Amino acid sequence: MAIEGSLADVSLADICGLLAMGRKTGCLTMTDTSNFGYIFFENGKVIYASVLNRPDRLGELLVKNQAITRDDLSAAMEQQGRHEGKRLGEILVEMGSLAQEDLEQYISVQIEEAVYLLFTWVEGSFHFKPDAMPEEGFFLVSINPDALLMEGARRVDEWSLIEKRVSSMDLIFALKRDPRTEEGVELTDAQRRVIPLLDGERSVEDIVEESGLVEFDTAKALYGLILADFAESVGRKASQGGAGDAKQLAEHLRLGLAFYRSGMVEDSVGEFRKALQVDAHQPQARLRLAMLSLKAGRPQEAIVHFDEMPDDTPMTYGILRNRALALERLGRYDEALAALSQAGNLHPDDPALQLAQGIVFFKAGNGPAAIRAMEQYREKLGSETPPPMFYAYAVLAAGVAGRVDKAVEFGREGLKNYPEEGAILVNTGAVLEHKGEEEAAQAYYERATKSENPPPQAYKAMGDQVFRRGDSKGARAHYERAVKIDGRLGEDVYVKLGDIALEDSRNDEASAFWRRALELNPHNDEIQEKLEQLGAKAGG
Repeated sequence: MAIEGSLADVSLADICGLLAMGRKTGCLTMTDTSNFGYIFFENGKVIYASVLNRPDRLGELLVKNQAITRDDLSAAMEQQGRHEGKRLGEILVEMGSLAQEDLEQYISVQIEEAVYLLFTWVEGSFHFKPDAMPEEGFFLVSINPDALLMEGARRVDEWSLIEKRVSSMDLIFALKRDPRTEEGVELTDAQRRVIPLLDGERSVEDIVEESGLVEFDTAKALYGLILADFAESVGRKASQGGAGDAKQLAEHLRLGLAFYRSGMVEDSVGEFRKALQVDAHQPQARLRLAMLSLKAGRPQEAIVHFDEMPDDTPMTYGILRNRALALERLGRYDEALAALSQAGNLHPDDPALQLAQGIVFFKAGNGPAAIRAMEQYREKLGSETPPPMFYAYAVLAAGVAGRVDKAVEFGREGLKNYPEEGAILVNTGAVLEHKGEEEAAQAYYERATKSENPPPQAYKAMGDQVFRRGDSKGARAHYERAVKIDGRLGEDVYVKLGDIALEDSRNDEASAFWRRALELNPHNDEIQEKLEQLGAKAGG
C-alpha cells in the first residue's frame, strides 16, 4: 500500500523511522518547491538515495581525496563513453585504480549525504511506493537508518544556525585575514582545505567541488571562519549569460530521469517532453520517451522518437535492440531484422540476439529461419536453462515450420522447467489441437486458465473449441473473459462475439462488437460487409 503526505505535517526523519521499524522495501520520493529526491529501502535498510540538483561527484571526490589520480579518472570516463551502462566506480575497480572497499566507502558517503540533505526539507510532499527497487546497474549499500537518523537530527540542528551565514551555494566568500598566520588558532581539517579557496571569486559550490568535501562540512567550516571574523561574504556568483536554456534543459533531463527511476512514469514523460521544448532533438529525452512509449504499448510513437534523434547519435546496442522491438510490434519485420543485424555487429556473442531474431522470423512466417535462430540461441546459451519466452515461441516456430512433433517436444520440455507457464501451455495446446488431439489440447488450455496470470489466449482457445461444437453460450463466456483480460486481443474474438449476439437477435451488441473488431483491423472487408448488411436489415 502506498503512503503519501505533506512534509509540513510529518518530518522525513519520522517517515524513515517508521519505514525502518516496519522493515519496509520500496522507494520513498520527496519533492519540495524546486527539487526532487528519493531513498530506496530494503527490509528497512537504506540501500540508495539521490537528490536531483546534487550532481554525482564520485569522480571528483575520489581525486580530491587522493583515492585516484586525475589521469585515472580521465581514462575511466573515456572507457565509460565506450561501454553503455557501465558505471564509473565499476570501471575504476576493473582498471585496478581503486579498491572495491574504497569505492563502497565513497558511494556510502554520497548516499548518506543525500539523505542528510533531504532531512532539511520541511515543505513539499512525500510518497512511498512499496517494493520498488533501483534500476539495474546502481551500486547499492545497506545502511542502518538509526545511525542516519541520529546524525541527520544533529545536522538539521546545526544547519539551522549555519544557514544564517551560509544561506546559498552561490555566495562568494573571501578571507579578511589568514588564521594560519596567527598563533593559538586551532583549525579543523575541513577549514584547512577551505581557506586556500577563499579568494573572493569562488562560490560555495566551487569550494565544495574543489576541496573534495561534502556540502555540510564545507558550510560548517565556513561558518566557523565567519564567526571568528576570518572570512566574509563579498557577493554572489553571477549566472552565466546564454546558459539559461542549457541549464533548463539539464534540469528537465535530471528530473525526468529521477522520476523514471522511481517509477513515476507520467511525471517522467512530462519532464522529457519539456526537455524537447528546449531542444526538439535532444537524444537522451528522445531515447527515454521512446522507451516509455514502448513500455506503454505504443510502438509507433516509440519509432517517431527514435527517428527524431540526431543523425550523429551513436547507435548503441540498447538503442538498436529496442528499435527492433518497436519495429517488430508494428509488423515491420524486415526493418526489425536489419536493426538486430546491426546490433549483432556490436555484441555478436549475446545469445539474446538470436532469440530476438527467431521471434521476428516466426512472426514474419519464416518457420525454418526461426528454428535455426533459436537453435543458435540454445547453442550459445550452453547448459543454462532457456527462459519461458524461448519455449513459448519455439513451439510456435516449429509448428509454422511444419515440424509438429518437434513443437510438442519443445512444449513438454518447457513445461518440465516451467509447469505453470501460461504461454507454453496455450501454445502447446494449439499444436496438439492442430494434430487433432482436442481433449489433450483442452487440458492444456484449462491448466493455463488456472495459472497465476492466466493468458487471455487460453480463454479464446477454449471459446473456439466450444464454438465449433455449436455451444454459443459457452463460447461467449470464454470470449468475454478473454477480452476482459486483454481488450486488444484481436479482431477475431470480437467478430465471433458479434456473430453470437446476432444469433440471439441482440443487433446493437453485434454492431458494437463488429465496430470494435474494425477498430483493431480497419482493413478487414468481411467485418465491414457484416456491418453494412446489419445496417441494411435495420433500415429495411
